[in-house]
Amino acid sequence: MASYFGRGVLFFLEHGPVNPEKVFTNGFRTLANQKVDMESALKRIIERAEWQREAYLSLRADIGDDAVEDFDPPTLTGMGPQRAVAGVRDWLGLDGVSTFEGYRQAIERKGILVFRTNGYQGKWQVPKSSSVLGLAIYHEAFPLIVVRKARFESRQTFTLIHELAHILLHKDSVIDEDADLSERQSEGREREANQFAAQLLVPDALAANINVREMPTEASEFDAWLAPWRKVTGASSEVHLLRLLALGRISRDAYDDYKAWQSGQSLDESDGGTRMYRYREPKHIFGDGYVRTVLTALNQKRISLTRASRFLDGLKLNDLHKLESYCAGH
Repeated sequence: MASYFGRGVLFFLEHGPVNPEKVFTNGFRTLANQKVDMESALKRIIERAEWQREAYLSLRADIGDDAVEDFDPPTLTGMGPQRAVAGVRDWLGLDGVSTFEGYRQAIERKGILVFRTNGYQGKWQVPKSSSVLGLAIYHEAFPLIVVRKARFESRQTFTLIHELAHILLHKDSVIDEDADLSERQSEGREREANQFAAQLLVPDALAANINVREMPTEASEFDAWLAPWRKVTGASSEVHLLRLLALGRISRDAYDDYKAWQSGQSLDESDGGTRMYRYREPKHIFGDGYVRTVLTALNQKRISLTRASRFLDGLKLNDLHKLESYCAGH
């Protein structure tokens, strides 16, 4: 029972009723209220993510870390979508960024933690039966984004920016499923977050440079046509098409044809992975900034090897030393 609920055995031996405010964070309670049928494995991921955030804040205070800015986002109230997106791109310094890791690091430098789950079975895997793609946990200091590992990096990237939109625009904790990131199914704040993400990844100026006269007549050839632009932005073909559609540069029929063709493809969307490089996993899950903070605290003898291992997903001593060497070389 303790293992199932992610608690120690002594938790069930304590006297008196459970106080939810002491057991669960405000962010966890907000997400649990949004999705009352949430899988227990997903609940434990959220709890662990919140615990890792608290550990990071404690370590950061111990070592006097000033490499990462405090979370101080630009004021977007009253701005139109185009000005708001331009302001955020400038705030993050996104010129030349085109990969998930690039966007992740730009966001982390601004005082937002970004975690990414694992694709293979384990405590950091979103259950394969779940349709959850990502979540945002809002805090006034160091809010947290969790992105589900996916086979296609462009999907991870869009999820990341969608969750960023919730933090910057809505200042709220949100859990998002497939339908929330769908152009046709989303509405309200989810649609607003989708539009923000698409415009941030593919700004108007860039979309205006896509030569629609070269657009193939067959939807099956759209991916090849948009390949150079995907490389520049890190966004999927669908996001580029949505931006062109929003700007009136292509017809709704062209986008619908692509979606119809895409839905007929038998693509393996498995989000698997490998444990061949176990020592790199903490950096994959928690990000470079988090890992370096733990290693700095260890080198300054602020924490023991045992605590460092606990903060780094239970790495064994040999793997922890490998991680130190890996980070020193990168």
